[in-house]
Amino acid sequence: MPAQQKATACLALADGTVFYGNGFGAVGETVAELVFNTAMTGYQEIMTDPSYAGQVVTFTFPHIGNTGVTDEDDETAEPVAAGMVVKWDVTEPSNWRATGELTAWLLKKGRIGIGGIDTRRLTRAIRQQGAPHVALAHDPDGNFDIEALVARARAWKGLVGLDLAKDVSCTQSYAWDEQRWAWPEGYTRREGAGLRVVAIDYGAKRNILRCLASAGCEVTVLPASATAEDVLALNPEGVFLSNGPGDPAATGAYAVPMIQGVLAKEIPVFGICLGHQMLALALGAKTVKMNHGHHGANHPVKDLTTGKVEITSMNHGFTVDSQTLPKGVDETHVSLFDGSNCGIAVTGKPVFSVQYHPEASPGPQDSYYLFERFAREMQARRPA
Repeated sequence: MPAQQKATACLALADGTVFYGNGFGAVGETVAELVFNTAMTGYQEIMTDPSYAGQVVTFTFPHIGNTGVTDEDDETAEPVAAGMVVKWDVTEPSNWRATGELTAWLLKKGRIGIGGIDTRRLTRAIRQQGAPHVALAHDPDGNFDIEALVARARAWKGLVGLDLAKDVSCTQSYAWDEQRWAWPEGYTRREGAGLRVVAIDYGAKRNILRCLASAGCEVTVLPASATAEDVLALNPEGVFLSNGPGDPAATGAYAVPMIQGVLAKEIPVFGICLGHQMLALALGAKTVKMNHGHHGANHPVKDLTTGKVEITSMNHGFTVDSQTLPKGVDETHVSLFDGSNCGIAVTGKPVFSVQYHPEASPGPQDSYYLFERFAREMQARRPA
């Protein structure tokens, strides 16, 4: 920041490092894990992605806010990420779809932003040291108790052992029929009977549900706490396990028994992100915390079954330990960044999952075929 400009926000790391900048959005303080995201678009989708619960997001792309905001791009009703860190201050929006401005949106939604930060330096620190615990504060008068903020960051327990899925999940079941956005109609509704899918909401993004509907699925969404009896009572032709936040081992305490009950019925199962990790745990594997996770829309993943490489969208801080996969569970995809597991499938059964986000919101659309594959597995098991 220019020496003559007084800081109105600061980011205090648990190691005592402090970044000063220009605050925008809500006034106040928040404590969370700090991650970086490399996507060049989709900041609104990122901020409203339930998988970011308990995290402040540093955007490596410098121009955040230029396209404004629109209600159509929300992935859930309210922002879930705790705050945002950006390089350049937010400017007036320039986009034909914009219905509002990012700063006003953050203020309305109670989320803190800080601009004027050296995001390259911050990202390097995260890569080298791991995702730190931080306290983010915004005060228009520039009054900060740095010792207290650092102490809050150090005292925060972090995501390990923390079940956040219940916090972001729906509280009651509902039907979903809205399909993917397409020009010029926008969002349309699926009509008629479809493949009966029960989607377990660990923090589901709306565009994932839209992809299921567009693939011909008649979707019923159930809360994360749903039991196998709840799921099977709906007579599903397939079960979908959604993305979500927190430590998969903690969520697995109640999710794993449900999934194991469904697997015993030979029903097609498809999992994404946290749903992928939940499936792996139900099959006997283990998960581990990553150094800084994968967050972005440019992650190369190799499909080991075809040899093809897909560019994918990712958002996860935990990963399945491929060394713990039991016999009969195949590793199907790996990250070309670090070799971590990105997909599994049960040998000879219609059960598979991926670590990344094939709905691509935001991100590339290389992996949409997975929704169609899920639909084909269900269709193949329908009576002739």
